Amino acid sequence: MKSIVITTVFPPTQAVRDFSAERNWRLIVVGDRRTPEGWCCENAHFISASAQADCAPKLSAALPWNHYCRKMVGYVEAVRLDSECIVDTDDDNIPNSDWGFPDAEGFFETTDQSAKFVNVYKAFTDRPIWPRGFPLQCILRPESEPLRARPRKVKVGVWQGLADGDPDVDAIYRLTNNEQCFFNKREPLVLGRGNLCPFNSQNTLFFRDVFPLLYLPAFVTFRFTDILRGLVAQPILWEAGYHLGFTPATVTQKRSPHDYLHDFESEVPCYLLANKVADIVGAAVRSSASISDNLFNAYDALLVRAVVKREELPVVTAWLEELRR
Repeated sequence: MKSIVITTVFPPTQAVRDFSAERNWRLIVVGDRRTPEGWCCENAHFISASAQADCAPKLSAALPWNHYCRKMVGYVEAVRLDSECIVDTDDDNIPNSDWGFPDAEGFFETTDQSAKFVNVYKAFTDRPIWPRGFPLQCILRPESEPLRARPRKVKVGVWQGLADGDPDVDAIYRLTNNEQCFFNKREPLVLGRGNLCPFNSQNTLFFRDVFPLLYLPAFVTFRFTDILRGLVAQPILWEAGYHLGFTPATVTQKRSPHDYLHDFESEVPCYLLANKVADIVGAAVRSSASISDNLFNAYDALLVRAVVKREELPVVTAWLEELRR
């Protein structure tokens, strides 16, 4: 069983319909209180707002409503269905004909450079573009470009597929450039231990062993939630012997209109906290601890350093308890 999880407040979009038609995949769609009544799409397993307490009682009670993090109820459902992997995506990412992901283990081109943050987008395009959450002070640094890589046998816990058209960039890019981008086709690129790059929730596969890292922070800004998740996940992946990998674009994003200045306001923590988060989590995790324990310890350390609010820890606890049920 392989699952795709989406949350939506709209009627079924083209992306939802296309994902529901993917063979050998189960599509799970999570509603919210703003999702249209009677939402229905053929071959999609819909979890309405009223049904979420039955699906994940502790987590549903802990999560705020009208929030992207309600998606985690869908992750819990996918785990209960014994999914071997979960793809996290959105209702505006249309799968291309080549949509899919590499295996978890193999020989992949893997970075090996001194830079802490690596702009993976630059491995797939010559355009001046960077992912949302990439530290602004690193954008123009030559050492941030993924110039040194060689094939190595590695285990990948998370694959981030890129998105053509309107990829995941920050409001500064959109306010100052906003040109569409279509990435080059090339072999996947895996980040070596110590090399970080933000990843999002738009075309992202998690393998079973790292499912706890799907946790979406519930009490941070909307544009920071999946970026914080990715920054927390990467040091934990390393300690568990896994890596983060990137593939060429396999979806095309047709983004709904946004207020870019409002996006900028929501992204301020991305600009200010990326380095700090990486350092805090790196110091908090241990190779002797489980992925679940490292996740909790990471958020506990982030609370001590005032990166997250006190309300976050009960949600982390509820999430981990649901995974153990």
